Amino acid sequence: MPRILITGAAGFIGQLLAERLLRSPDNSLILTDIISPPIPPKAKHPQNAKAIEADLCSSTSLETLISTSLPLDAVYIFHGIMSSGSEANFDLGMRVNLTATLTLLESLRKISHPSLRVIYASSQAVYGQPLPKVITEDTMPTPEGSYGAQKHVCETLINDYTRKGFFDGWSLRFPTISIRPGKPTAAASSFLSGMIREPVDGVECVIPLKDRGFRSWVCSPKTLAENLELALGVDGVKLERHKRLVNMPGIGVSVQDMMDALAKVCGEEKLGLLREETDVEMERILRSWGTEFDNSLAYKLGFKPDGSFEDAVRDYVESLK
Repeated sequence: MPRILITGAAGFIGQLLAERLLRSPDNSLILTDIISPPIPPKAKHPQNAKAIEADLCSSTSLETLISTSLPLDAVYIFHGIMSSGSEANFDLGMRVNLTATLTLLESLRKISHPSLRVIYASSQAVYGQPLPKVITEDTMPTPEGSYGAQKHVCETLINDYTRKGFFDGWSLRFPTISIRPGKPTAAASSFLSGMIREPVDGVECVIPLKDRGFRSWVCSPKTLAENLELALGVDGVKLERHKRLVNMPGIGVSVQDMMDALAKVCGEEKLGLLREETDVEMERILRSWGTEFDNSLAYKLGFKPDGSFEDAVRDYVESLK
């Protein structure tokens, strides 16, 4: 039975993946977060999951977590402070996104078996302007925010730990995930879920820039969960050991595209709950990110393409029933 650790497991992506992995009776999960993470309520095999409250910023707490989780076959690293949160509180972002991740990597290095699959949730925020029209893994990361810089440092460490044979690491650069359920997050991209989620709930959403042509690279939760599960079996022979970076599949959509999808699926009246105003700092962060990515490497490795944004809206509405 594969034994899999998920950090940041109380968050949306952690819960999404845990529910998917618990469809199989063959997986054993350890879910950890700064608070005790819930076992997903829709999990098919909840008895195969164990929740452990742990502060990854505490070396003692981390050592206890790792020792009680062994033996491990895979680790998903999802904990973190999001983009605008890291920008607003530099010390907190460094402590959680960089220092805690490095401490975790060191703990995994001490286990030291090259077959341990380590899957790191990175971000398209590692890229910064000026950027080519279409971004590939060969595009040099020049992050314009602390969040992207912290992610880039962790990617480099994971490449080196993999090169040294400490474990089998992968850094997956996520698009913006839309539509996320729940409350807004401290991510600059939070409105890309909010402009669907909030109107569906009858609540106003503020779009932090007045440009309906502004484009973002997004991925549906459904596709992300499928690809995260596929990451357990990706063939490492297809990439060099010091270059384990993959831009994950997504699609390019504009603010207007998203508004059109909202109106088509949920009704024109929902557009009245969208308010456009300028947030200078938020817009600066958003405009530093890429808008078009070449996902051919991801497809070569076996990851699945995303569908249309309208499909994502329909999936979200269906999930509420």
